[in-house]
Amino acid sequence: MTQTLQEKNPESGNFREKLQKLKSSKYYGYILLAGMVLFFYAVFKILTPDNFGSPANLYSYLQSSIIYSVGGCGLYFIVVMGLFDFAVGANVVLSSIVGVILSKYLGYFGFVAGCLGCGTLIGLLIGFLYNRLNVPSMIVTVGLMLIFESVAVFAAGGAKQTLGEDLRFFSSAPGNIILAALAFALMYFILNFTKIGTYCNAIGSNEFTARNMGIDVKKYKLIGFMLLHFFVGIMAILTVSYGTTMTALTGMSTMSRNFTPLMGTFFGVAFRKYGKPITAIVVGEFIIALIFNGFVALGAPTTIQNVVTGAALLIIVALTARGGKGSVVK
Repeated sequence: MTQTLQEKNPESGNFREKLQKLKSSKYYGYILLAGMVLFFYAVFKILTPDNFGSPANLYSYLQSSIIYSVGGCGLYFIVVMGLFDFAVGANVVLSSIVGVILSKYLGYFGFVAGCLGCGTLIGLLIGFLYNRLNVPSMIVTVGLMLIFESVAVFAAGGAKQTLGEDLRFFSSAPGNIILAALAFALMYFILNFTKIGTYCNAIGSNEFTARNMGIDVKKYKLIGFMLLHFFVGIMAILTVSYGTTMTALTGMSTMSRNFTPLMGTFFGVAFRKYGKPITAIVVGEFIIALIFNGFVALGAPTTIQNVVTGAALLIIVALTARGGKGSVVK
């Protein structure tokens, strides 16, 4: 029957063959991502041509999106294993405050070492407690989020912490681009040239099989949390440099910082099958920035960002969940 239809309509058969070849191409993932960028850009450019999408605007969107891209790269290491972390936002705040405080005494060294050191130590603590308590990662990280928020308030002394004007190299190009590019290169190296990337994917695909293969699952989950929060430390450097100040907040106020990098991570997980997780994270965050700023250009209320964030997160999770066992949050 199919053969008869193809004989009657050879153009349809040729189209299907071309589509199949395109899907099997190593460039298919890039084509999909580029198509998504062009689609959302075109929609908002048509709706509000004067307020959206100028070269200066696109550059501004990129400047903000790379901050979340770095966090998304860190989250990839645990999300691909089926884990989740609600303490990312609290760590961004705490690491930023620690970095700014140390920068007043040790300059750039104190700033960078404070953010990266605090971030990595928090990752070590989270991974250790997750392994020892044997409870879902969401429960562990929600409890620790509240603790880290309180520690941040104590460390800041109740005052807003401002980064010195002479320490803002990472606030704009080329500083922020260089630092983000180094983070992306580090993720690429870990995923493609170390056992960590291989084992994280193996654990996410089937933890029981990975354990039977001799992989120390608890060890690599601990490493995953440490890598996540090392990247969160980089994100803290970019965040406080971009905004120049950081204020400690309590009452789960830092939770909103978790979701934008997480959406980029889900782009990475969804495009893993095309071998483009890092590219998908970076482009995905840029797409999210296009959507947010598009609604702002339309004059929509600021609360629309929460609606868009929630809707986009649900859609991306639904699409990603089809990918298999690695998408189950533990």
